[in-house]
Amino acid sequence: MNIQNKLNFSRRIRRTPFTSSVEKHGVTGFSVVNHTLLPKSFQNSIDEDYLHLQKYAQIWDVGCQRQVEIKGKHALELIELMTPRSISELKPGKCLYIPLTDENGGIINDPILIKISDDHYYLSVADSDVLLWARGLAIGFSLNVRIREPDVWPLAVQGPKATHVLAKIFGDRIYSIKKFNFDYFLLDGSSQLIAKTGYSRIGGFEIYLSRPELGKHLWETILEAGRSENIRPGSPNIIDRVEAGLLSYGNEMTVENTPLECNMDKFLDINKEVDYIGKKVLLRQIKYGVKRRIRGAIYEGPELPTISTPLQVFDTDKRTIVGSLTSGAFSPHFKSNIGLGMIGYGCWDNNREIFVKISDQEFRKGLIKDLPLIQ
Repeated sequence: MNIQNKLNFSRRIRRTPFTSSVEKHGVTGFSVVNHTLLPKSFQNSIDEDYLHLQKYAQIWDVGCQRQVEIKGKHALELIELMTPRSISELKPGKCLYIPLTDENGGIINDPILIKISDDHYYLSVADSDVLLWARGLAIGFSLNVRIREPDVWPLAVQGPKATHVLAKIFGDRIYSIKKFNFDYFLLDGSSQLIAKTGYSRIGGFEIYLSRPELGKHLWETILEAGRSENIRPGSPNIIDRVEAGLLSYGNEMTVENTPLECNMDKFLDINKEVDYIGKKVLLRQIKYGVKRRIRGAIYEGPELPTISTPLQVFDTDKRTIVGSLTSGAFSPHFKSNIGLGMIGYGCWDNNREIFVKISDQEFRKGLIKDLPLIQ
């Protein structure tokens, strides 16, 4: 596919080391995240990709997950300042999901933190400008750190066959990596960081390629190694994501939402001794409670397309708006439409009856559900 017929290119929209490979293998659509191309679809339907992901392996170009590298004497101090999650006990070789908050407790981003050494970290970020935020804080607090975006490009291999595929390339040591851990493996004489992380319920690995000139080689090597495992190109799948309750920054949550509103309680150490930005607001929310929370929903009726414009959620009277769904699709697992969204206080209990407004003439009966939808 010639994507230049679909997007007007400039230096503001960046290709990845894998873009030419996804073009070669039939990409049919892109999004743009962090000013970088993110493949969103190939020749197969969303349903077909979902079913394939549950059984086999897929290779995803997620180079749009840009890295914010923080290195130096005060690296730990800066990151502790940025997040309500304690990271002081994190060991090198570990990864951690952390929300970053502003002075109002709002989520600036929800990256994976990668601890390379005691004074060296990566923040693998979603679609917001963490780089400038981190640099501003470092200047404001006079911290001795170097902050930059390194030339590192993640490539994901997800699905139940992912480990078998990568073992053919990198050896059986890949089997020993535990979830949210990483190690280094040789690729064409270079050492590459591979983490057991990924944006799917099934799980898999992300390769943080630090030699972008090897992008085509790595892509083709993985496809060849995975031929017997029925590997194919794919992308983060909306059905899988909603079933897993995996949140998308800019969809389910923005800087207007706090981590407590986004069900991140288990990822927080709100009372940690180290001060952090937004602490007073989050302590106040703990004391008085939140007025809205992200919940799942399952609602009846014929299959609907993926949600592109938020759908209003009503109480059973069909007059009172109690929230909205911002992501959703039809689930082959539930054989029903499913969604994620922010629901108001008093209306978010599991199995509470609701109506989802599809149009002025159509409401669909449904139920609020705890997350993840598939336990």
